[in-house]
Formats: sequence, structure tokens, C-alpha cells
Amino acid sequence: MLEQFSFLYNGIAFLFSAEGWKNLVMFAIGGVLIYLALVKDFEPALLMPMGFGAILVNIPWSGAVGFAEDGSQGIVDWLFRVGIEASEAMPLLLFIGIGAMIDFGPLLSNPKMLLFGAAAQFGIFLTALVASLIFPNFKDAAAIGVIGAADGPTAILVSKIFESKYMGAIAVAAYSYMALVPIIQPFAIRLVTTKKERMIRMPYNPKSVSRRTRILFPIFVMIIAGLVAPKSVSLVGLLMFGNLLRECLKLDSLSQTAQTSLANLITILLGLTIASSMKAEQFVNLGTIIIILLGLVAFVFDTIGGVLFAKFMNLFLPQDRKINPMVGGAGISAFPMSARVIQKMALKEDNQNHLLMHAVGANVAGQIGSVVAGGIILTVVPLLVQS
Repeated sequence: MLEQFSFLYNGIAFLFSAEGWKNLVMFAIGGVLIYLALVKDFEPALLMPMGFGAILVNIPWSGAVGFAEDGSQGIVDWLFRVGIEASEAMPLLLFIGIGAMIDFGPLLSNPKMLLFGAAAQFGIFLTALVASLIFPNFKDAAAIGVIGAADGPTAILVSKIFESKYMGAIAVAAYSYMALVPIIQPFAIRLVTTKKERMIRMPYNPKSVSRRTRILFPIFVMIIAGLVAPKSVSLVGLLMFGNLLRECLKLDSLSQTAQTSLANLITILLGLTIASSMKAEQFVNLGTIIIILLGLVAFVFDTIGGVLFAKFMNLFLPQDRKINPMVGGAGISAFPMSARVIQKMALKEDNQNHLLMHAVGANVAGQIGSVVAGGIILTVVPLLVQS
């Protein structure tokens, strides 16, 4: 009993010492993430495990991290070592579930939406260049730029492969901004559009997409992406494998497992495991604050890039075929949140303007665009660093 009281006393004393204030800050950050998840309903499946994990690993002498006297490793550090550090398995396996959830039909019936999936990655590369002026390691800067992809698993994977010491901050920023899509995107879109542009109507006349096309699409995307950016094969390949499970109509039970059990399990474990890189001594520093701000820049400019590209296309389109620029903003990877935001904004301007399916097409294109952009960064950045 006295030993337990001794641990309690020493733990409290440490938290309020000159060294322990950072742990208290991490408690507060964890609390904020849990609050956003459970009270504000901002992506609870993502933010709640991360918030809980941030508190768990920062309890003084936490048994969840580090090594015990008998040599055993804390569960969170073990999960991180096995599932992320050694194999990148967790973020990659999550792509199978994501792929199984996505219906590429709206994109296949309107292929030009692929252009928005590419244009809306502008913020990634802009932010990477800006970050390179602040962070001496260009790989860190590139990993920070990937926050703009609005794709947490891709951001985690790139920062892990580049061995960035800011992985925790990058993951928190990526998932937090994904959760804040309904707040950030309307602000960014209104910055660069007029009310008249936001009221443009786009009739939806979907073309029939054959089952053969739906099956061949993920195979060809994987091959083409692999040829363009070989490092993207694991990302794009597992995403497209999940989609093939969905579209082949022969493996419904596997498709449902990927969409539900697999995706949910990996999401829980990934959110909790990333807390291994959220220890106070690694996380509470000026670099984290800068990364959070740069992540916002990346996210905003990804959205703006898609919107401006739509406006550019409108210069060459006849009046009756103009594109509502808001659809371009859906080219980020936050599926399906971004498409829903665009639809909500459209109805607010004109309650008869239905843009959902156009936005969904751009949104699923953004999912492809984000993983290809991540693959391009993984391929090109090491070459730039070596030269």
C-alpha cells in the first residue's frame, strides 16, 4: 500500500515539476481531441483513440510505453514498432477498407473529375516548399506537406518512411483537419468564389458504367500509378484491391468485412498506436506549432487549388456547361465529408441546386490523387535530397 502511495505522490510531483509541465500539456491536448470527437462529433473514430492515447502515453512512467524491468515493451510502443515502424502495415491495410467503401461510378460516368483530384493536391507541394524554408530536413518538409492531402494514413506512411521525428504532430494535424472539413472548406471556398459562381447549376446525366469497366478501372489505375510513381504501388494497389473486392460482386462477404470489421479495427489501433509518437518530449515544441499552422495552409490551398482549376476550365466552356467551382474543392481526399460540404453549401445558396454526385466524383478522384501524390513525394524527394 505504501508503495502505491509512493507512486501516486511521485507521479503528481513529477507532473507539477519543471519537467512535467509538458505532460500536462499533452493531457490537455488529449482532452481537446476527445472533446472534439465526442461532444462536437468531429470524426470520433479517429480523434477519440488519438486523444485517449495521448493521455495514456504521457502518464509518468506509463507501462504502455518504453521497457519494463523484465524487458517487456509497452503495448503502445510495441504496436507502433510492429504495425507502423517495421512494416507500415496499419496505414496500408486501412486502404483496403477505404477502397471497398468507394463507389467510383460517379467518377467513371464523368471522367473529367479526375482533373480535380489532381488539381486539389496543389497545396501539398506548395506547403512542402514553404516548409523547406523552415525545416532543414527536406524530407520533414515533404511529409508536412502531405497533411494537405486530407488523408491521415498517407500522411502517417510518408512521415514514417522518411523517418520524420514529427510523425505525431503530422498525424494529429492530418486527422484534425480532416475532422474540421465542414469548417475549413467553406471558408476557403468563399475566399476565391463569388455568390454567382457558387449558384452555377450542373445537371447530372450519368452515363451507364458497365461492370467490366468497374472491374478493369482499379487494375489499370494500379498499373498506371505504379509506372508514374513506383513508390505509390503499395498505397494505390491496396486501395484498388479493396475496390475490386467491392466491384467484382463475387466476394461480398470479403467486401463487407473490409468495409466494416477490418476498417474499424485498423482505425482503432492506428489512432491509439500513433500516440507512441505523441510523447511530451517529442511533441511539445515549437516545431509542432509550426506544423499545425503549415497543415492548415496545405489544407486551405489544396481546396483553393481545386476551385481555381474549375474556374480556369470555365474560361473555355460554353455557358450551359460551366462547372460550379465548389466542385473543384471536393477534389481533396476527405471522402465523403468534402462532397457533403459542397452539397450543403450549394443548397444554402440555391435550395434547388444539387451538386452531390458531381462532388462525389471529384471527391473519389481526390482519394486517388492523394495516394498518387504521396507516392510521387516518396519517389522524387529522396532523389532531390541525394542530388
